[in-house]
Amino acid sequence: QVQLVESGGGLVQAGGSLRLSCVASEHTASFEHMGWYRQVPGKEREFVDRINRSGGSPYYTHSVKGRFTNSRDIAKNTVYLQMNSLKRKDTAVYYCVADPLGIVLAPSGVNYWGRGTQITVSS
Repeated sequence: QVQLVESGGGLVQAGGSLRLSCVASEHTASFEHMGWYRQVPGKEREFVDRINRSGGSPYYTHSVKGRFTNSRDIAKNTVYLQMNSLKRKDTAVYYCVADPLGIVLAPSGVNYWGRGTQITVSS
């Protein structure tokens, strides 16, 4: 069973930065994509970003482009999400995701999920 463990969440003021990490229980080369989704109470999970097997072809949802940067350390089985210029609307639970066939933009199509880490951005 694949396990994804997130860390790095917390409380930050608007305009600040945080970096999320996600460690996979198996070699990240097993996954075509790794990335992140997020969810606020009462809403569906929202795609945030993905990165491919070799750490290339990053893809971001429009609302985080230019502020969030993903990266992948293959040797450490880890992906990162550097979040800068955080806004209150970024407040959510962030989930690390992975899929051997690729991450689609609908949560129902993603195979593996972490348990999530809370990000709260205060004004």
